[in-house]
Amino acid sequence: MALQCGIVGLPNVGKSTLFNCLSNARAQAANFPFCTIEPNVGVITVPDERLNKLVEIDNPKRVVPTTIEIVDIAGLVKGASKGEGLGNKFLANIRNTNAIIHVLRCFENDNITHVDGSVDPVRDKGIIDTELQLKDLETIENRIGKCQKQATAGDKVAKRVYDILIRYKEALEQGLSARTVELTAEERKVVFDLNLLTDKPVLYVCNVEDGSAATGNRHTEAVKAAIANEHAEMLIVAASAEADIAELESYEERQMFLEDMGLKESGVSRLIKAAYRLLDLQTFFTTGADESRAWTFRRGMKAPETAGVIHSDFERGFIRAEVIKYDDYVALGSERACREVGKIGIEGKEYVVEDGDIMHFLFNV
Repeated sequence: MALQCGIVGLPNVGKSTLFNCLSNARAQAANFPFCTIEPNVGVITVPDERLNKLVEIDNPKRVVPTTIEIVDIAGLVKGASKGEGLGNKFLANIRNTNAIIHVLRCFENDNITHVDGSVDPVRDKGIIDTELQLKDLETIENRIGKCQKQATAGDKVAKRVYDILIRYKEALEQGLSARTVELTAEERKVVFDLNLLTDKPVLYVCNVEDGSAATGNRHTEAVKAAIANEHAEMLIVAASAEADIAELESYEERQMFLEDMGLKESGVSRLIKAAYRLLDLQTFFTTGADESRAWTFRRGMKAPETAGVIHSDFERGFIRAEVIKYDDYVALGSERACREVGKIGIEGKEYVVEDGDIMHFLFNV
């Protein structure tokens, strides 16, 4: 399931430092591998304590975690929407992603130059928002010109699309992102192909100095206030400290470092989990003596679709699914014990798979 989060931000905000820390994310939980598809695309293991617990129970020969792809997109600059610098290429890279991780500089450091001469994350956010909004406005205006003629001629679908385009246009002209426009699920289907930059889910990552990693600072408070009306999550991370953590050899050393900073979990680990949620992804498991494995599925998928995540034949020939709830499996300690006390549910084609379900699919092709 190749869904991607793109990391964006102005130059010198710590974006690439964070990406490099993510490349060492194997150190945050079990020692699973990291690999690179291209120089700026990483396949990142998603830390999941539940998988570690299943491994403890079943002691399998093989362990396979779930992953997401993170894309390091070069720093945007003013004028990107008009093609300034490599603006068109950067914007195309963002368009190809499914969600955005927007890194904001929330630390003071005279040795690291800010492109605008001072640290102001809200201003920086506005610069990138404006560039993305201007590009979206261009997209909307181009589509309105085509759609208006069809709507005037009586095309009912075109009329619906036109009405939604006008709502988007009004928001963008007010300096608001497309994601602030409330649409029904049916309306979203109608304009899905627009693929607007500012309609993508976004996670704001405030990069702070080490001492503010646990509590934040005045800059992070300003960002929190600025995004209050957006459908967005905010995360506080100290990228320089994360780089130091990535250099430590043992799990114990890393935990001591985090405790000294007042943290229970590394920023990188929290960032990966947040990115996973941002993509609206969840996890189901298969486990046994041969393999314990985490599988990625989109929230709301039914049993046959999730079976198809394993293999298309599973979906095509789906008969039923045997489902064990994670908490039951951990409490009872094995599939056999769950079966003996009736803790295995038999589910059909309409079953909506839940996060953490342990699945066994029956199929026939």
